[in-house]
Amino acid sequence: MRSERPLDLAATISPLRRGFGDPCHRQTPDGSHWHASRMPSGAVTYRLRQLDRHTVDARAWGPGGEEFLERLPAMLCLDEDVSDFAPEHPKVAEAHRLHPGLRMLRTGLVWEALVPAVLEQKVHTKTAHDSWRKLVWRYGTPATGPAPEGLRIMPDAETWRHIPSWVYHRANVGPQRSKTIVLAARIASKLEEAATLGHVEAAQRLRTVPGIGIWTAAEIAQRAFGDPDALSVGDFHLAATVGWTLLGEPIDDDAMVEYLEPLRPHRYRAVRLLGLAGFAHKPKFGPRTPYTDHSRI
Repeated sequence: MRSERPLDLAATISPLRRGFGDPCHRQTPDGSHWHASRMPSGAVTYRLRQLDRHTVDARAWGPGGEEFLERLPAMLCLDEDVSDFAPEHPKVAEAHRLHPGLRMLRTGLVWEALVPAVLEQKVHTKTAHDSWRKLVWRYGTPATGPAPEGLRIMPDAETWRHIPSWVYHRANVGPQRSKTIVLAARIASKLEEAATLGHVEAAQRLRTVPGIGIWTAAEIAQRAFGDPDALSVGDFHLAATVGWTLLGEPIDDDAMVEYLEPLRPHRYRAVRLLGLAGFAHKPKFGPRTPYTDHSRI
């Protein structure tokens, strides 16, 4: 697959990976990115490898393989128009210059993005990734095709819906998050349809599920819809990081939204670029909050 504009594969698909040891994602020493998914037509294992600045080699196996390859250009947002993205802040402009190959990500797979996002609500990222690994290893299925050893496909919505509450607890997932997953699983097919809607309508559809707010909807949109404006308002670190990076002082969510307004509809793109360029930073003023294993309570 060839792109007219530069394409940075690793940066573009990095949001798919849920921490080190993600059972559904693997990067091998030859630079290949492996991932196991559930397409509407069936399970798929795919391997993507960057050949040059404009070319990606793509292979796919399983019942959903053909559909995946057909949808790959859309997934990597080869059709996106960034002609209206002209940031004035020097750091954002420089990050854009340094990383012209960053694309948004549009998998079209809502459920695949929803569950990890819910697991990451109001907990340490490490906690969420540990929970994800435990549950996928227990209820997922082996990836199809010549996949790396241990690669797994995440459970389908019906499986997540029927996971016992005590199993969620043992995986360190509190009742509020597990309830949100179960409620979403009941209408998973309606939520998947959000991928065919406009960005505003899609976010509204997601937020009909109790427990899915603006932050979670944005995290889903960043991966499933290719929304370049899906700003993760409510994130524990984001507002302060944006403030320190662009203004030299911390700000809150309201101030962040106001300050980034001129970048609409590319606010998330700007945040991604700052992180990719290594510009995003927030001073450390004290020890991190302690990691709590609620499964032992």
